[in-house]
Amino acid sequence: MTVTRHGPLPDGTDPYDVTVVGAGVVGSAIARELARLPLRTALIDASDDVGNGTSKANTAILHTGFDAVPGSLESRLVRDGQRRLASYAADSGIPVEPVGALLVAWNEEQLAALPGLADKAVRNGYRSARILPAPEVRAREPELGPGVLGALHIPDESLVCPWTTTLAYATQAVRAGVDLHLNCPVRSVTPGEPHTLTTGRGALRTRHLVNAAGLYADEIDRFLGHADFTVTPRRGQLIVFDELARGLVRHILLPVPDARGKGVLVTPTVYGNVMLGPTAEDLDDKTDTGSTAEGLALLREKGGRILPALLDEEVTAVYAGLRAATGQEDYAIRAHPAQRYVSVGGIRSTGLSASMAIAAHVVELLAEGGLPVTGAREPEPVRMPNLGEAFPRPYRDAAMIAADPEYGRIVCHCERVTRGEIRDALAATVPPGSPDGLRRRTRARGGRCQGFHCGAAVRALFEEARR
Repeated sequence: MTVTRHGPLPDGTDPYDVTVVGAGVVGSAIARELARLPLRTALIDASDDVGNGTSKANTAILHTGFDAVPGSLESRLVRDGQRRLASYAADSGIPVEPVGALLVAWNEEQLAALPGLADKAVRNGYRSARILPAPEVRAREPELGPGVLGALHIPDESLVCPWTTTLAYATQAVRAGVDLHLNCPVRSVTPGEPHTLTTGRGALRTRHLVNAAGLYADEIDRFLGHADFTVTPRRGQLIVFDELARGLVRHILLPVPDARGKGVLVTPTVYGNVMLGPTAEDLDDKTDTGSTAEGLALLREKGGRILPALLDEEVTAVYAGLRAATGQEDYAIRAHPAQRYVSVGGIRSTGLSASMAIAAHVVELLAEGGLPVTGAREPEPVRMPNLGEAFPRPYRDAAMIAADPEYGRIVCHCERVTRGEIRDALAATVPPGSPDGLRRRTRARGGRCQGFHCGAAVRALFEEARR
């Protein structure tokens, strides 16, 4: 098992069979799928951890694909991916809560749009959506603001943990022999037989190349001589409310989309709190993940209409993520068989849900470029640490604590994270590269005090493990 973060890349006399650029949820899923084959594969990323870009800052919804463009590649892959990930999560210990979603209509125009959205769901292969009258909507969500006229119910929309999903993919890939190289930004690509990637840690040679670089996928694409798409970073700011707000909402509350997009939603999370957002701001800077007073004010205005009582609750955190918008209504997945190259661009908010199906599709496209895909075998199963509140966690598991008292010693009291969980994360196949990476593996420092009380202790454990 090879995970590297520093120093020159390992010197290999033979090129990799395949290299995947980008270790977000999609790139990690592709690496996992490739790990099923008897190939020499690398997964590389510019950051110090997997899932450290768009994948770490999303609304964490496992979508059904009911509202995709019918007949699009996205529609097919989200529908397939949702089924795959739901099954995979159950086998791997990734928390999923099927709470369902309501597209709430607040005016006559939105109410009139619901039958068309229900029909769109059917055309996307989803037949369980139904329109609810206002009294039933109110019965399901008593805390909704005044003026509800009806809603479209999507019972199979679910909550999922995006952090352990990406980590599970990468862990399986590494255990099956994929080399994971982090802190490894691609500076240029010299196409050829093989391709040569110039990275911040030296040269890497590969016969086949997959570009899953997210916000930077268009730049990698141009290294190969293509301009199939241009990525515009679309910032989504979100507000996270304390766990005490969780009782206010029972479903994912979605707006009825209009020409400007899907709008602001209110959703519970598997971690027990409530999120409000996102905004949708097109930027020029692919690193601008700062929150703004204007963005947060907009969210509070929208949230006050949807769920007025939410604004009285304590805010745990605010954050922003950048989505890779391309101006196209579909994924920009392109195969260039003669170059043995596949670009995976424009994977927006549905990328988490579609990730496993995207991976299978990409391997099919690589086969068209001559990649041998025979001899597939199932990777060794993984079991991820549970971060979800609806499922047993170590601090409440008497048997775990009896077997190992470290699971009874709480370090982060806000999120009830134990020394045993932190120890396990630091010794894992893909350990965290920073305290923030440790937070995504354990929830430590993610609660209402944001590490004020436990930060020093968590940092000490992290530094001790690094030594």
